[in-house]
Amino acid sequence: MQKEHKTWITWIKDNLKALLWAAVIALGIRSFIAEPFHIPSGSMIPSLLVGDYLFVSKYSYGFSRYSLPFGLPLIPGRIFYTEPERGDVAVFKLPSDNKTDYIKRIIGLPGDTIQVVNGILHINGTAVKRTPKGKHTEKTFYGDITYTVYDEELPNGVVHEIMEETDDQPQDNTISFAVPEDHFFVMGDNRDNSKDSRWGDIGFVPKQNLLGKAQFIFYSNNGYAPFLAFWNWGRSIRTERLFKGIR
Repeated sequence: MQKEHKTWITWIKDNLKALLWAAVIALGIRSFIAEPFHIPSGSMIPSLLVGDYLFVSKYSYGFSRYSLPFGLPLIPGRIFYTEPERGDVAVFKLPSDNKTDYIKRIIGLPGDTIQVVNGILHINGTAVKRTPKGKHTEKTFYGDITYTVYDEELPNGVVHEIMEETDDQPQDNTISFAVPEDHFFVMGDNRDNSKDSRWGDIGFVPKQNLLGKAQFIFYSNNGYAPFLAFWNWGRSIRTERLFKGIR
């Protein structure tokens, strides 16, 4: 009887150890390798859609306290740092609260000047080339809104899609922003519907707030069914977006 009791205790201990190690490994992967991220708003349309689920590589820009759960202050500054490239789609902690996760495109690097004039992005005084490529219609509470989709080519050769409803929205004409050292200027691809560095309550993003680079979409849902309702995947999953790389 005593032997059986010891065997039962040993079985519990072994399983608790296994669960603990599994938790440690999962935490390590989430903190230092990759983390899933869900797109909750339309600020990155047409590149990213509401209902996209993507993986963010946590190692792309090195690590800071915000790489860890709850922002634990165990990493001083930023270690193993690699500067983002212009055009990267990055996840970061909102500078105003250091808690909320945002995803935007990195447009301005330290030392750059950024300005939007009549809807056209200017980097270091030069207008960025944009080429019209079609229309996109969004259904909203107020009715259908049609946008123009453009290919925007950044100075380093990165080409990505943006969309504009018009070129005379409040943020289509801005002051000239000088990007400070160790900070970045970010914008959403849905230019008329994005709260980004053009707005004072977001501003420049410090390098320590960077969480990682968005790499690819692993699942996409059009809203007809939640992620776990697999019996409705046939009418909710966007198969054309599965494992699509992000640029």
